[in-house]
Amino acid sequence: MFTGIITDVGTIDRVEQRGDLRVIVATGYDMSGVDLGASIACSGVCLTVVDKGAGGSAGGWFAADVSGETLSRTAAGQWTAGAKLNLERALKLGEELGGHIVTGHVDGIGEIVSVTAEGGSHRVVIAAGPDIAPFVAPKGSITLDGVSLTVNSVDDEPERVLIGVNLIPHTAAVTTLGSLKAGSPINIEIDVLARYLKRMEHYRGR
Repeated sequence: MFTGIITDVGTIDRVEQRGDLRVIVATGYDMSGVDLGASIACSGVCLTVVDKGAGGSAGGWFAADVSGETLSRTAAGQWTAGAKLNLERALKLGEELGGHIVTGHVDGIGEIVSVTAEGGSHRVVIAAGPDIAPFVAPKGSITLDGVSLTVNSVDDEPERVLIGVNLIPHTAAVTTLGSLKAGSPINIEIDVLARYLKRMEHYRGR
């Protein structure tokens, strides 16, 4: 379980094909405090630490295996050498819940439609498939590449939904979202509460 509050931006140092794809990620985390088998969210995807090591002043590195299923359901180009990843360690009981409840399971891949300056911030509009539409609402929560954000606007179209969010300067500076541009793919996770409410609605209507 995560909160969508990013605590490091890692870089994929290299990838290895071992049946599944193994990614080796350089990070600023002190890996001596991270157990093998621990979960780390990587741009919104919950992965398991299968190997780790120290990395001098850079902090360290960890390895995780990315299955074919994960590759098929996440943004293209995310799992390549040199790619930047928003990192978050798993939430511990008793810690502050600064964002919202995030599971690390990607529900869909969106596409950036526009990034427009608004004062010191930027308004970002994302297009997502109609299957995402029932789970987003203005002032609700959404996770984009692992980052917890508030939905500002929702515009339904026949074959897609347009989701507007506000990106403040701090978020742009400490995550990969500061480099977003039109056409970029992005991982979307809907609010887990919306997921269960939709399921309850399904059974109430039977």
